[in-house]
Amino acid sequence: MTKKNDSGTLAGCLGIVILISLVIAIIQWTFLNILGILGIISVIAGFYFAINRNKYNLTLYWPVFSIVNGFLLALFWFSFKEPLNTLASLLLCSFVYFLITTIVMLIRKNVMWKRYSGITAASLVLSIIFLSISPQPQIETAKSEKTISNQETSKEDSEENKNNDSKAVPTATASVNNDEEKQKAQKEEKEKQEVEKVAPEPKNKEASEKIAAEQKAKQEAEKKQKEKAANLGLVAATVARVVDGDTFELTDGRKVRLIGVNTPESTTRTEPYGKEASNYTKSKLEGKQIYLQKDVSETDRYGRLLRIVWLQIPNDDMNESEIRSKMFNADLVINGYAEPSTYPPDVKYAEYFRKFAREAREKEVGLWAYGEYGTTKGDLDPKTSSQSSNNSSSNTSSSSRSSSNSSNNSNSSSGSSATSSSGGTEYFKNCTELRKKYPEGVPSDHPAYASKHDRDKDGWACER
Repeated sequence: MTKKNDSGTLAGCLGIVILISLVIAIIQWTFLNILGILGIISVIAGFYFAINRNKYNLTLYWPVFSIVNGFLLALFWFSFKEPLNTLASLLLCSFVYFLITTIVMLIRKNVMWKRYSGITAASLVLSIIFLSISPQPQIETAKSEKTISNQETSKEDSEENKNNDSKAVPTATASVNNDEEKQKAQKEEKEKQEVEKVAPEPKNKEASEKIAAEQKAKQEAEKKQKEKAANLGLVAATVARVVDGDTFELTDGRKVRLIGVNTPESTTRTEPYGKEASNYTKSKLEGKQIYLQKDVSETDRYGRLLRIVWLQIPNDDMNESEIRSKMFNADLVINGYAEPSTYPPDVKYAEYFRKFAREAREKEVGLWAYGEYGTTKGDLDPKTSSQSSNNSSSNTSSSSRSSSNSSNNSNSSSGSSATSSSGGTEYFKNCTELRKKYPEGVPSDHPAYASKHDRDKDGWACER
């Protein structure tokens, strides 16, 4: 009896786990395809109100409108998988729908034609706006690539046919000359063979052996690189085009969004230093082979791959020097083209990015030349930094504060502090000068504290 009960409980637990996983998968799919789901709901609602229109005192016009637009919304979403393209196409169809309605109302001399004309104009304007800002569909790019490849193959075929035609026109004189040349070539080959028998050339053997050894070494190095990439979870890929500073498209049509960084906008809207960041990413990635590394998340809500990009395969992916020299995400932050932007659970390199950003901000490199908060959203902004800095610096600042307070007490007791000579305050031009005297920084109640040195606004200036 106990064995049967145990097997029953195990089967029940497995059933619950499977049911929960199915529910999570359905919810995730629904969230990623919300526009298509709304279209299906609109179709169902349209049929419901069409059947029960007498109950709700409705005409057949609006249920039909709901069915048609819901069907088109679902169709466009599952074909484009792009919100802007989907809405632009739906608004364009709605414009045609309301235009026909307005014309019919005008012919029947119905007063409602004025209201419908306003809706028609609004749908036309909105469709134009969405068409202008929507990205090019991946279907068109795939077609263009296919046509280009077909043109190249046709050109190669035509050139081969020309060469074959030119070769396929022999003459009597040419055949005679070819026979004489063949006889001369045979004589020369016999003479060479006799010379090689008498005195073989060891240099050629040594050269061939060196070439073979180099080829083996290259093959072994390639194998080691592939094994190293597989151990680190790196996948080789080639960049087809760059969308903006932190987004690009691969040759297979998939889009990639860089993890942990945020460059200024340069597509739908322009932020300061956005064009420079986009051009820098193009110069570094476009048309080149890279290595993609996954953290935790697979894609974002737009279906883009969330990845770390390595320009070279590292020996240790958590080594700071290799992150600085080989990781492109870090390269953007170090050179001031991006701010760190952390979204859990993808936090593997978050602390490195914040450290690199503080260094770039102190040097006023790139987007940090526009101000201490940069030109776009990031972890070092006041709203986000107040939370992250309190969590990250609570442990370090407590020990540093105690040491600085003890040093302050000793300074005050010895009478060698600068407060007595400068009227109760100490002035330092920047954090570099302040750290010469106070290596761990100073709290807000210290005479050397200045708000301009407390960039993350946590009540502690020039902390490390």
